[in-house]
Amino acid sequence: MASRVRRSTGIVLKSAREIELMRQAGRIVGQVLDRMEELVKPGVTTGELNEVAEKLISDAGGVALFKGVRTPHARIAFPAALCTSVNDEVVHGIPGDRCLREGDVVSIDCGVRLNGYCGDSARTFPVGRVNDRVGHLLDVTRRVLELAISRIREKCLWSEIAGEMQAFVEGHDLSVVRDFVGHGIGRDMHEDPKVPNYHDRAQKKSDFVLERGLVLAIEPMVNLGSARVQYARPDHWAVVTEDGSHSAHFEHTVAVTRDGGEILTWGDRR
Repeated sequence: MASRVRRSTGIVLKSAREIELMRQAGRIVGQVLDRMEELVKPGVTTGELNEVAEKLISDAGGVALFKGVRTPHARIAFPAALCTSVNDEVVHGIPGDRCLREGDVVSIDCGVRLNGYCGDSARTFPVGRVNDRVGHLLDVTRRVLELAISRIREKCLWSEIAGEMQAFVEGHDLSVVRDFVGHGIGRDMHEDPKVPNYHDRAQKKSDFVLERGLVLAIEPMVNLGSARVQYARPDHWAVVTEDGSHSAHFEHTVAVTRDGGEILTWGDRR
């Protein structure tokens, strides 16, 4: 059975076969992130992490989803398999010679295409011991993603879940990034719909109903301080918090099924 397109929105609903193919791509993503969790420690560079990830993806027969992506904003195509965003970097940090230090946090985002279908996931890791406030940031961001997935059910409006996500984060004295949101995913990394992690009245026209076969990359980005972000440099990929506070990012690719939300980006360890 092939995918179906909702004509009114352009949203592509995936068949069971397509979701299985996405699960296979997502498994590689999960395996990479499992390995990153083992490797992240003081003294390792983000470039070294990327080298390991590129080999793992290649050996598994996949293609690094982010590598070579272009955007009108950045001067260069994205050069790596991973986005590695450290401390105040929110998303799209480029791996390189930056050495991780005790007390840092690093958000690692990985995407893979396998047999024509995509998987996308992110986790934020502490580097050694972090202070209590930063630990709280990581815990809340992980938990708000879990909350969103647990609330998925057919015929639910996404805005209902997004509103709960926002309330949960702000109830823990943290802020939800608004400039970057999740997205539909399938044959392409970015498909309709946009998947915000907050809710306001301006989003009413872009709200959507959860239907079986819809696959979403749900990715809350949460800041320790203000929600405001900016580009680190005018022609660069990396996005940083405006006030220099730490940020965290967790993401899973999730399929809507008759039983709720099914995570497609687990590795071998769950």
